[in-house]
Amino acid sequence: MIARLSRPRPLIALALILALAAAALLSFGRPAICTCGVVHLWGEAGPAQSQMIADWYSPSHIVHGFLFYGLLHLVAPRWPVERRFLVALVVEAGWELLENTPLIIDRYREATIALGYSGDSMLNSLSDIVMMALGFWAARRFPLWVSVTIVLLLELIPLIAIRDNLTLNVVMLLAPSDAIRAWQAS
Repeated sequence: MIARLSRPRPLIALALILALAAAALLSFGRPAICTCGVVHLWGEAGPAQSQMIADWYSPSHIVHGFLFYGLLHLVAPRWPVERRFLVALVVEAGWELLENTPLIIDRYREATIALGYSGDSMLNSLSDIVMMALGFWAARRFPLWVSVTIVLLLELIPLIAIRDNLTLNVVMLLAPSDAIRAWQAS
């Protein structure tokens, strides 16, 4: 009976982290939904980008989940998976909060092709946290080769479709390249 009671703990942790992140994002002045007043499943490039439930950057958050699972499996193999999941949730939520501060919003505007980026809606940020959680649990279930294949696909598809992905996003935030920016804008 105790094992059955402990199973919902990851979902409870996810719900609590989502609630805390929502409160923090609202306190930052982030809009709950797109300021356009509508909610769609998918936000295309432009003003609705990062405002809807999902967008071209959602795969990068799934990749976060795969990477967090792998990294925490390596550095804390004796921790229960629920504790590793909680750490991944806290890190992802922390990134979502940091990503929506003027520091990072301005950095995206100056270093990447996201010239009109104004931050995420609360809905999009919470969805990004859920995407990471899905990636984390998928990585736990899949063999390594399947996980690697999924991560490669989730990096290649946005690269082909919008000339951006998690790898380029990190590169452009940490060490912007005029050549990459020019290629992305073409």
